[in-house]
Amino acid sequence: MLRLKPLGAAVQNNPFTTLVTADAPISNDSHGGRAKCLQRLVRLDLPVPPTVALSFDAVKQIASGLLPDVAAVVRQFPEGALMCVRPSSQDPDWGGPGAVLNIGMNDARFAHLRGAIGEDAAAALYTRFIQAYAINVARLDPDMFDDVDGDGRAAMKASLRAYERETEEEFPQDPATQLAAVLRSMARAWNGTSARLLRQAKGAPLDAGLGLVVQQMVFGVGAGQCGSGVLQLVDSATGAPQVTGRYLSQSQGRDALAGDADTLYLTKDARGPSLEELAPQVFAELRCHAALMRKKLREEMQVEFVIEDGNLYILDGVRVVRSSRAAVRIAVALAQDGIISRAEALMRVQPRTLTELLHRQVDVGARRDVIGRGIAASPGAATGRIVFSAAEAQAGAARGEACILVRQETSPEDIRGMHAARAVLTERGGITSHAAVIGRGMGLPCVVGASSLSINLPKQQLTARDGRSFSVGDEITVDGTTGDVLAGAPAMQEAALDETFRTLMDWAEEAADIGIRANADTPADAQTARNFHAHGIGLCRTEHMFFEPGRLTVMREMIFAETGEDRRAVLERLLPMQREDFTELFRIMQGQPVCIRLFDPPLHEFLPTDRTGQRELAEALGLPLSSVMRRIYAMSEYNPMLGLRGVRLGVTVPEIYEMQARAIFEATVEASRDGEPVVPEIMIPLVSARREVELVKTSVDAIAAAVRNERDASFNYRLGVMVETPRATLRAAEIAPHCAFLSFGTNDLTQMTYGLSRDDAGRFMSTYVQQGVFEEDPFHVLDVDGVGELLQIAAERGRRAQPGITLSICGEHGGNPESIAFCRAAGFDYVSCSPFRVPVARLAAAQLAISDQIGLKPL
Repeated sequence: MLRLKPLGAAVQNNPFTTLVTADAPISNDSHGGRAKCLQRLVRLDLPVPPTVALSFDAVKQIASGLLPDVAAVVRQFPEGALMCVRPSSQDPDWGGPGAVLNIGMNDARFAHLRGAIGEDAAAALYTRFIQAYAINVARLDPDMFDDVDGDGRAAMKASLRAYERETEEEFPQDPATQLAAVLRSMARAWNGTSARLLRQAKGAPLDAGLGLVVQQMVFGVGAGQCGSGVLQLVDSATGAPQVTGRYLSQSQGRDALAGDADTLYLTKDARGPSLEELAPQVFAELRCHAALMRKKLREEMQVEFVIEDGNLYILDGVRVVRSSRAAVRIAVALAQDGIISRAEALMRVQPRTLTELLHRQVDVGARRDVIGRGIAASPGAATGRIVFSAAEAQAGAARGEACILVRQETSPEDIRGMHAARAVLTERGGITSHAAVIGRGMGLPCVVGASSLSINLPKQQLTARDGRSFSVGDEITVDGTTGDVLAGAPAMQEAALDETFRTLMDWAEEAADIGIRANADTPADAQTARNFHAHGIGLCRTEHMFFEPGRLTVMREMIFAETGEDRRAVLERLLPMQREDFTELFRIMQGQPVCIRLFDPPLHEFLPTDRTGQRELAEALGLPLSSVMRRIYAMSEYNPMLGLRGVRLGVTVPEIYEMQARAIFEATVEASRDGEPVVPEIMIPLVSARREVELVKTSVDAIAAAVRNERDASFNYRLGVMVETPRATLRAAEIAPHCAFLSFGTNDLTQMTYGLSRDDAGRFMSTYVQQGVFEEDPFHVLDVDGVGELLQIAAERGRRAQPGITLSICGEHGGNPESIAFCRAAGFDYVSCSPFRVPVARLAAAQLAISDQIGLKPL
């Protein structure tokens, strides 16, 4: 039972119901964004109809059954005026109940208006209100009006009869009663289960408030030039300056956007009539109002307007809906026009939205035939024909075909196939699995852990959960931004790295105070990093250079060599190849640091696992198949990721590191001849003890001295370690004195700290996050409590033992904005991430610096 407050309560400056004036006590936090925007429009002296704002607290009371003085609200408007009610949430993205128009329409108002604006127009207003009231307030089924045709008097009477038949009572005639019922309905709708879940999904807090605004109706129908529409000064898709919107004569609200055939363009257009031609003076006035709103509200706004008998009214202004590319262009344009500062422009762009600019995406309006979902491991989208092996991908690329490489999981042997494919899809794996890490480094769309899809390699078949099967040559689309796998070829939107994007990145460079490097394994990766103005290469994984066919055979010969001298002899053939690799990297990154990680993976990864490959290897090496199989079996490990790899190989099979060090130093001499001197950084992987560093350092120093003597050259280099074992973090004080830098490999460090396989965690990680075991996937967002504490311990102990030592992160966390915030707060010198994540990291770093300087918070 609703309980009305006593009559006579004041409206103006009432904490619950406030007339919107220039100096009324209205704020975004108490009355919502729409109410505050309308107040700003009033301050600009724009033609805004009288409006009363209801606060969050008022709406809460209404939902509980206690109404404000509704009659006092009605008295704020001219006698007989109609009203509309609209939601006013704190954030427009949180939504709210739909607007209800023409409140106050009754038999008496119809009789009056039929003489003023015509019977059909008056009947249309009444019909619209009856049906909106029935559906939104009385909660009746919309189907009850299916038999009501037209908008005239007959439709009005039919709507009234349908309402009275269904409710068994007359349609309410008192405007205050109507308004009270609408307010109660909208207040309670905000607290409904569906509404709460929807806004929580958009990031709204549990206690998010709703305000309501009651505004005098401007009819938009009647005699003379009447209608309604919306206008904005930019294109929502591109952000380019362009008057866009629609106008519909004899209409209300946002009817013009409904696609009516009689809708007019705003500006002169060869395709049809326009408002500019129909009412040039009103159009010019409207455009001036929009420009003033842009300048004074410091934002691109969509203007909702009504024309009544040739007079213009502004009903509302809302922030223009925009794509990621439009968001960048709008922010930059506002700053260039002096409306906002560069710092604020940077803060207005969410770092992750840059992803959509860097990669091809499925068009937002395209039909999506989803056949499966997985982890969105590397952003962007691509369409191609299914192939199930790296060799097929290479063959398809040679024929000019677009291919999607589908694997249960990828391994280093698939690298060339990944380079040839347009996208990668795997059934297993997590955010830091092989496919995910390499895909991000290459800018290759990738979905991993798609367990809803079944891959049958012997049958060369991909089966969806709904039973559909896809074979070699069938066309699918991989959307690495959303994690969706789609059947067919939806429309695509191309990447947009235009001048506006480059301007924003230049501003970010000026503002940021932490370095951003790139993880780059190939010259192509390095060039991408250079194009994105990375501050150097923070991680070059050299093992990827050995999987090319010509090198793989030599590598296998080295593995089968019996003595150190035999291994050195074989590695002499790899030396010029490695030297050429490093020389090219140094030349591309001339003047920037390049950090090269020495060989890391276990040797068994370079050996074939199938009988055909083993037979081919036996033939290439001139050995019996049985000998090859015995050797491969002898090298197998129960847990190779924790076995003979990284520095352990460097200590037990030192010839590999010797060859790589020589290649690095000879490349340094070569690249420094025609450019700035190169200062390479050499990184020892998987260190857990000081003695490991001492042994490798002694060997590397000796090779550096030898190359200096042989080439009669002078050069410097820096040697450091990749900290990726918990013991290394704890013993950093012992390790640091032998190093110029400590670079934290957070992928493996997270894996070892949690005791989780980063390739297999994707199978259950979503359940863990949903049930609150972990707040986020620790392979995606750095665990600042556990792994982060180890980083802080290592940083503190390392710097105490070696003041001035360089600290960085080179795991995939380096491209995550939340992780960058931790690194910056911990005093790290730089982060390193995949080349295509460099712009995201640069913007995030700039926003963190700005937040500290002037307190602005990003969107």
